[in-house]
Amino acid sequence: MMKLTELTTTQLQRIIAIKEEIEALESQINSLAGEAEIPAPPAGKVRRKRRLSRAGRARIAAAAKARWARLRGGPAADSKPARKRRKVSAEVRARLAASARARWKKAKAAGKSTL
Repeated sequence: MMKLTELTTTQLQRIIAIKEEIEALESQINSLAGEAEIPAPPAGKVRRKRRLSRAGRARIAAAAKARWARLRGGPAADSKPARKRRKVSAEVRARLAASARARWKKAKAAGKSTL
């Protein structure tokens, strides 16, 4: 911003003219408003509170209920039936355990502590 001493005379005259216009406009506003107080403009943007419709709130509540029902293990309104777990025969489990033991034996022989 420039200092007042650095302004030219034409710039100073323009500033005075603008201030006089502002004062004239303020006096017109005061004459129109009379004794009523004129509210000052807000300092910044006033944010309006966001509101949710009843339908939106109902959708959120239904989703929350379905989530809690899933967590509690209760029947959910639109959930799929759970798949049945497949069972492995004792023979297959024995083969898997034997292969795991063989892998570990080979790894330990190589001096490893992890696979």
